[in-house]
Amino acid sequence: MKKWLMAGTVALCAMLWATGAYADDFKTLRAKMTAARESLVVLATDKTRRGADQQKIVKDTAAATSALLAKLKAPPGKEAQFQELVETWGAFKKTRETELVPLILAGQEADALKLAGGIQKERINKCFSLLTELGG
Repeated sequence: MKKWLMAGTVALCAMLWATGAYADDFKTLRAKMTAARESLVVLATDKTRRGADQQKIVKDTAAATSALLAKLKAPPGKEAQFQELVETWGAFKKTRETELVPLILAGQEADALKLAGGIQKERINKCFSLLTELGG
């Protein structure tokens, strides 16, 4: 009986530790997504900060987010939410790199803001919602 109780306690502790580890990973991912978003907002809203330095920050923050996301695994029972996060971030990043940044750099602020305030806003909000579901 004592062995069974001890094994159950150890299993419960391991499960709680793993849940906490997942939460920390997803909190870190949220911080990286926030940094990526903020770097792009600076690029879009401050015409004096559209040079190579800020463009590098925009690219690097998105790359860091993608790199961390690629290392993570879905928490048990949340595989669908994790997959949706991966797909949503992928679409967000692709649109950001192939459409949004070029519009900003071309000085087409109205088109850039329309895109940023439309589908991109929906995507980043979906990412943040999914991160909450995943523990971050």
